Amino acid sequence: MENLQNTPKTLHIVMFPWLAMGHLIPFFHLSKILAQKGHKVSYISTPRNLSRIPKIPPKLTHNIKLVSLPFPNVESLPEHAESSMDIPHQKAQFLKIAFDLLESPLVTFLESTTPKPDWIIFDYASHWLPSVASKLGVSTGYFSLFTAATQAFLGPPSQLLNDKVKPRSTVEDFCRVPEWVPPDSNIVYRPHEIMKYTEGAVGNQSGVSDTVRFLSSIDSCDLVLFRTSVEFEPQWFQLVCELYQKPVIPVGVLPPSLENHEFDDYGKCNVEIGELTRWLDEQRDNSVVFVALGSEAVLSDAELTELALGLERSGLPFFWVIRQSITDSIQTLPDGFLSRVKGRGIVYEGWVPQVRILSHYAIGGFLTHCGWNSVIEGLAFGRVLICFPVMNDQGLNSRLLSGKKLGVEIPRIETDGSFTSEAVAESIIVAMVSEEGEVLRANAREMKRVFGDRTKNDHYIDACIHHLVEMRKP
Repeated sequence: MENLQNTPKTLHIVMFPWLAMGHLIPFFHLSKILAQKGHKVSYISTPRNLSRIPKIPPKLTHNIKLVSLPFPNVESLPEHAESSMDIPHQKAQFLKIAFDLLESPLVTFLESTTPKPDWIIFDYASHWLPSVASKLGVSTGYFSLFTAATQAFLGPPSQLLNDKVKPRSTVEDFCRVPEWVPPDSNIVYRPHEIMKYTEGAVGNQSGVSDTVRFLSSIDSCDLVLFRTSVEFEPQWFQLVCELYQKPVIPVGVLPPSLENHEFDDYGKCNVEIGELTRWLDEQRDNSVVFVALGSEAVLSDAELTELALGLERSGLPFFWVIRQSITDSIQTLPDGFLSRVKGRGIVYEGWVPQVRILSHYAIGGFLTHCGWNSVIEGLAFGRVLICFPVMNDQGLNSRLLSGKKLGVEIPRIETDGSFTSEAVAESIIVAMVSEEGEVLRANAREMKRVFGDRTKNDHYIDACIHHLVEMRKP
């Protein structure tokens, strides 16, 4: 791939992510990489979200500008709620109403800022942005923070936006392989996953479904950027190129960095990192299961109980991070659980620097919700995955990963999503220590070459910049 670090054209790129930490952070990560290459970036979000992202490294402050748009007042949202992590899943539609109301102040910024932006890189929710940008003569790129497999499952945008095409509307529609996907694919939803997803779309108060937001954003933009590696999912990447019929550019997986600690400092850790890792320092190499389910997952008391008892039944050491957003979660753990696992398991309530924990030599496996950000971080360090999808695209990711034998998915009852502690324990044992799981562990270690290779990712970035320079509007 051509290296364009010294390209004579400096781009001005506007970044406009959806209001979720799993979107804000990778958009900011890409912003820093573009700034390191000498380009100007205007990163736009709302006040509270801008306060949550990492600090701009001092050497990049002249290339990255944070632009704060006032968060609109939407009556049904709690006070100070500006992100999906601030609200229950059932209120997601009201957050989209607020997000759509950012259109006017965003247009004001785009009309007044100098120099004029060359590109707006945007997220799935702002389906209205390409038409706005087109009127201003600014190019648009949709930045997919989902795997190519997930986006391929959504389908061909132009075809599905046609009023004559009947949209998928039933649970069964999403639980079978669509016609545009190879019939032997295992990447489909389970019934309980679709029913949970619809909890956040009941009433469709924003007036635009997520499916239409996705498809319209892709169909109307000038090019599509993917946070993925062609080496990881070549067939799926080729399929989205065929489905989209427009330039589709991989930016690589944007691997995590231990050299630049600002990648990890968007949370507030209540204790020193040394105190957190002291227990890990005493464990054997690759012996500990790290358990973290993202910033939005909320488990019922029954689910929390079965997960806890499964970790206990496995007999293996574990480090379990429970987000503080899950109300009184520590108090709802099974009676006597903490005393029974004392010394063998750590349960920590709050935020921890996930990348640093995953990089520790004692961590062997990662029990994850299968959010794409977390998957990338786990595989960048070669950790075998115990897949426990909770919401959104996570079920599709889990099927992709288990199909590639990079981990094992904890079995659930397909209709209601229930699971047992026995299933949790058996899945952990297979992934971590059993003979049948050796292929999983070996494959995960091999993925370090794909997900942890910063040089390879740099080539992806240079190729992406080349396309942005060549395709910008005059």
